[in-house]
Amino acid sequence: MSTQTSPRPRSATPSTIPQKRPMNLDDEQHIPAVSSPLNPDAPTSRARKAPAREQREKKESLKKREAKGVDTTRSSTPDAQTNTKKSKKVEKPPDVIRPVRYYTKPPNQSDFDAPRQPVFNPILTKANRDFNECFEHISNKKSFRYTNCIADPGFPSSRWFRQTDAEPFEPRFSFQEASSHILFDSAGRSITTEKGFRMARANVCAREGRWYYECKILSGVKPPAHETSLMPQDSWSNDGGHVRLGWARREANLDTPVGFDAYSYGLRDVSGQKIHLSRPKDFVPSNESFCEGDVIGLELILPSLALHRKVVEGSYNKAVDVSDDLDPHPAAESPDFVRDRVPIRYKGVVYFEQFEYSSSKDLEDLMNPAPSLSNAAVAAKDAAATAPPNPNHPSVALRTLPFSSIKIYKNGKLLGTPFTDLFAFLPPASKAATQQGARDGLDDGMLGYFPAISVFRGGAAEINFGPDFWCPPSDLAKAEGDDGQDADANDMNGSAIALAPKDPKTQRQHSQGKNSRLRGMGERYIEQIAEDIVYDLVDEVDFWMLDAIENPDAAGTDGASTQKTQSASTAAGMETVEGLTQLGGGGGEIKEIVQEEE
Repeated sequence: MSTQTSPRPRSATPSTIPQKRPMNLDDEQHIPAVSSPLNPDAPTSRARKAPAREQREKKESLKKREAKGVDTTRSSTPDAQTNTKKSKKVEKPPDVIRPVRYYTKPPNQSDFDAPRQPVFNPILTKANRDFNECFEHISNKKSFRYTNCIADPGFPSSRWFRQTDAEPFEPRFSFQEASSHILFDSAGRSITTEKGFRMARANVCAREGRWYYECKILSGVKPPAHETSLMPQDSWSNDGGHVRLGWARREANLDTPVGFDAYSYGLRDVSGQKIHLSRPKDFVPSNESFCEGDVIGLELILPSLALHRKVVEGSYNKAVDVSDDLDPHPAAESPDFVRDRVPIRYKGVVYFEQFEYSSSKDLEDLMNPAPSLSNAAVAAKDAAATAPPNPNHPSVALRTLPFSSIKIYKNGKLLGTPFTDLFAFLPPASKAATQQGARDGLDDGMLGYFPAISVFRGGAAEINFGPDFWCPPSDLAKAEGDDGQDADANDMNGSAIALAPKDPKTQRQHSQGKNSRLRGMGERYIEQIAEDIVYDLVDEVDFWMLDAIENPDAAGTDGASTQKTQSASTAAGMETVEGLTQLGGGGGEIKEIVQEEE
């Protein structure tokens, strides 16, 4: 009889089976969600909690909506705007920086006439020229700059005034950009003084490219009969005074010689030394002084404004920006000129008044360095700030322009390059005066390097901006000859034909852009006039569009919108201000100013 073995009892199985879960990196012991029967005493306090379910939006049933009388018709497609939980933020359009606009008194009948020339009072005669003291005109003073303007019926939205100039209408010394002790000839191209060193700047500036002007010394150092004499130059006769010449920015002090501070680069006449930051250094051989009758040519080379902006914005890279980029491809947009200016009346003549750019403390400290610090830790901390000027300096004012230089010619002969790596001048390297209403970071179109001459106790000089130069360098003479060769001619039918240059070298020169060629400052004067006209029109159109937006029913070209805006602003109790006041980003606000006859 066989015996049947009873089956072995099975162990109890867990009621639930542990499920896989993602590893929790914050959980160091990797505790399972359900306690294991093999380890019932395992702590469960740190067990991972199930994530909370998202609260669903409770919707009413169809019967409840029918009972409330709500339309239950289903649309074919859901409304994207109603179903979107997060509404997109409407981006605010960027603020447009535009000039400040002011309300002034209506123009007088005489304001529509061209500004008169300053009154000249003869003082002395030197080098067969009559030198005069200028009266009845305004001069630039600290923190303010003045330019001529004229009333024009075609500019009602700009309050009738636009920019112009006074006679003579040619590149010359500026009557406003000169010390009060400077004496001019009637043409404004020769200067002298009976005082100490005084400076005068031209009415045209260079901003990019290659530019050239000449200066003839009319009265200055008189060398001995034989210039090859071994007499020391200090013993040469200087009864005719002294002359210093060079290039200067707008921040340069007019009551100092050229090369006095960081804003100008100059040359001395006695020994031909170069001078910058009031520190003279040898430049030409001992016998190459600048004497009476010498014609000194000065060539300025500046990189493109695009590269210039990279320097002041801090994006310049020496390894990438390996060219001056003087002839870039034309861009769709160009940086705007913003001119905060207001017409004022001075002795019956109307001028534009605007804030002038002020000197920088960093450049002043560069001229007068502070004594060395005794604390080594502080000195090490400021090591970057005390580095020499360079294109990537931490201080924007101490950044220099790569590919920039000044070349000097004497009677048509190249003497050398005394200055390289000139200081940058575009904002924020140039800052507005620290006054209420002045706005930083704006370029008014007249920032750059100006031809500048300073004279001392009888020294006299004459400038020549071309095109008929006295001693043009070879590059400029070739450029002028090439222009004549490439001038358009007419065939027998009167059609214009272009003559291509035959010389391959000349053809390569013409393949370059105009900024790469050496040009006289007289050409820059024509470009500057065109820029003034264009930006006057741009400001007028911009103000007219603002008036049309604020008063669409009254918009027109007869100034009716401007008159209504003025009456509305006056009724709203607009405060009267003196000077320039900063506007909001849009610039649509208009300020009122009271003119006072001086």
